[in-house]
Amino acid sequence: MRVHLHKRLRLLTDLFHLAQKAALDVAQAIGRHPGRFLSGLALLLVGATGGSYALVTLAPDDTQVTVHTVVEVVQPLAIEPPRDLLAAQAMLLYRSDVSRSTDTADSLLRRLGVSDPAASAFLRADRNAQKNLLGRAGRNVQAEVDERGHLVSLTARWSPEEDGTFNRLSVRGQVGAWKSTMETLPLTASTRMASGTIQSSLFAATDEARIPDSVSVQMAEIFSGDIDFHRVHKGDRFVVVYETLEGDGEPLGAGRVLSTEFVSAGKSFQAVWFANPQSDPNSQATAKGAYYNLRGESLHRAFLASPVAFSRVTSGFAMRFHPILQTWRAHLGVDYGAATGTPVRTVADGTVEFSGVKGGYGNVVMVKHGGNTSTVYAHLSRINVRSGQRVQQGDNLGLVGATGWATGPHLHFEFRVNGVHKDPMTVARQAEATPVTAALRPAFDRVAELAHQQLMAAAQVHIGNVQ
Repeated sequence: MRVHLHKRLRLLTDLFHLAQKAALDVAQAIGRHPGRFLSGLALLLVGATGGSYALVTLAPDDTQVTVHTVVEVVQPLAIEPPRDLLAAQAMLLYRSDVSRSTDTADSLLRRLGVSDPAASAFLRADRNAQKNLLGRAGRNVQAEVDERGHLVSLTARWSPEEDGTFNRLSVRGQVGAWKSTMETLPLTASTRMASGTIQSSLFAATDEARIPDSVSVQMAEIFSGDIDFHRVHKGDRFVVVYETLEGDGEPLGAGRVLSTEFVSAGKSFQAVWFANPQSDPNSQATAKGAYYNLRGESLHRAFLASPVAFSRVTSGFAMRFHPILQTWRAHLGVDYGAATGTPVRTVADGTVEFSGVKGGYGNVVMVKHGGNTSTVYAHLSRINVRSGQRVQQGDNLGLVGATGWATGPHLHFEFRVNGVHKDPMTVARQAEATPVTAALRPAFDRVAELAHQQLMAAAQVHIGNVQ
């Protein structure tokens, strides 16, 4: 019995070794010929040898499983269908444009992609739309349009005055009718930065940088005592931080320049707006504010560099060939080329000592200032002041024209000291600057430091764009 058992154990051991060897041989064969192995396996499974195979499942027998049936009554949820399924699924489009002076109801709606005779008829008949929108230029208009091109709503916004408010005209579709409303709301101010490089002129560069014209004019005014913008150099660059005025989040205009820097011929000029928080009567930084360089020196001069905002100098303070008298003679003033009707302003505080017509000057205004100085504004098309009237720097004296001895519209401007003619530009640049008072210095330094950081950030944006 023991011998027989021993033989069985030895036989099983031999079979185990043979199985190991066979498995090793099969693995090596698969590694050498994987394609042949798969083909052979497929033939084997389809019964090439005539054998049959059975699939064995380990799941319990279905006949031995107890099945219980549970029946419950389920109440469906009450879902109210939308009143207007098409309206609920409609796609709304928002389109914006700026109104034009030639706009009619039809032309405005057509530009906004609206095809709605009922809405057009309402705008033509509505008093608010007639008075404030149709034929009025410069309104920011936004339309809400459905997928059929019908108007859902229309909103127009504009800021008519520099009083910190804007107007909003709203047109909404009501049940079977339309309704318009007018509102006056406060503007909000945010800060923007911009920069540019001069290629031809300041205005061309600011247009390229998408800076509003009103900001460009402010920059020219701020640096007018230091920079001749008629002779800027290619490669001169600038950065500016300014307010933008918004209504309902839509930009409606530009506000004040907060800080700016202009680099001309390698020389840097900087300015920051500073308002006196304490209304110190001894400081030029009054409650309404003034511009200073970052050292605290006022950029406000006793005399403006120009009586016409950013105009073209056509004849300077020098000898010239007189276009009417046809002879060489001294030109004792400066001529500013500008269109008829351009406003003319007084360059300093004073009193009007003459207002009327005088020989070759045509319509002329003469203003007496302190220190035996006076200024002359000639060839005006209109005079807006009278003799004896007190005027302050920047006040409107009249409009550019071509009266008297003039070959075209321009302003002839003279500056006299004790009756002797002086070069107005030289006088303006030599005017002394008033510094910030000691009491306001700490407050100014904080404002100047913030302005310095903002100007550096704006300059980095410009450098990044160039690169």
